[in-house]
Amino acid sequence: MPATIQVILQHDVDKVGKSGELVKVRPGFARNFLLPRSLAVPATAAAVNRITHEKAVALAKAEKSKAGARAIAAQIDALTIKLERKVGEDDKLFGSVTAKEIETAVKAKGIESFDRKTMHLPEPIKALGSYAIPVKLLTDVTATLKVEVVKK
Repeated sequence: MPATIQVILQHDVDKVGKSGELVKVRPGFARNFLLPRSLAVPATAAAVNRITHEKAVALAKAEKSKAGARAIAAQIDALTIKLERKVGEDDKLFGSVTAKEIETAVKAKGIESFDRKTMHLPEPIKALGSYAIPVKLLTDVTATLKVEVVKK
């Protein structure tokens, strides 16, 4: 009887591995726990090839989305949004500039895939001036949106 067998995990299993990994486990653990609960499948040649193919497809899809995000980040970095607002005495704004207004202005400039949820605007802008707003498109792709709030 072998000391360990190889299985491919279908779901994350604590202290064993993550979904899609090829792991070595004891035969009893596989036979009595992993296989009956459909947490793993035996590591046959066909199953290993399928997992390898799925990983390659997922990697290609991730690279494609990262390239798209980099292109959008380049557009955002080159963009400067100028918003005109009414001001009172001491150059104080009536109201504030919100993320929704900035999103509308960016979409009007031609970046349709922009989402205000990716902007890191902790609170609405309440004063005149220039602001650099970080935009996090993916975990490792960020851009800086330049917003100028001027008098009307």
